[in-house]
Amino acid sequence: MADPHRIENLAQLRERMGEPSPVTAAKVEGKLDHFARDFIARSPFLVLSTADAEGRMDASPKGDAEGFVAVADDRTLLIPDRKGNKLLMGLENILANPQVGLIFLIPSCEETLRVNGRAEITTDPEVLSLLAARGQNALVAIRVTVDEAFFHCAKAFRRSALWKPETWKPHKVSFGEIFARKIDRASDKEIIDNVDAAIEQDYKENL
Repeated sequence: MADPHRIENLAQLRERMGEPSPVTAAKVEGKLDHFARDFIARSPFLVLSTADAEGRMDASPKGDAEGFVAVADDRTLLIPDRKGNKLLMGLENILANPQVGLIFLIPSCEETLRVNGRAEITTDPEVLSLLAARGQNALVAIRVTVDEAFFHCAKAFRRSALWKPETWKPHKVSFGEIFARKIDRASDKEIIDNVDAAIEQDYKENL
């Protein structure tokens, strides 16, 4: 049965949500201004959103020391890609569909920077050297041509109290438990411990 409350067009959506104020609409830039470039220089973390040729989405975290993303000019970003799980979901998507979205975060800052643009993958030695960390060049770099850049307000962070340590409830994901359950060995502590130990060792050796 179809949902009688489903919103199916822009007019219905705007009737429900309203129109942005002129000030809000004006904040969207077609390039990186001084404030955006300064934010990126301070940011140690971003989320990269990509889609394949059929529109199936992926969102991938990227992080390193603050300023790990290089700003080549006011319309070009260079993002390092380093050792990982080799699934390459985001990189494969970029080969099929260059459209990407980025959200940059700074710990304790409640505002975020959003960037939309078009990406390509490069192995230019000068770029990989520029993006080196811990004595190792990037394996590849994602070059993003900026189409839109704008700051997002703090409401999501205030609602979630994300940066308030007193609200945090420590949680640790056990890849060992996940793997053991997938192979019907959920109670096998040896498998769980071995997988978790291997993951921790990989963190130490392959950042």
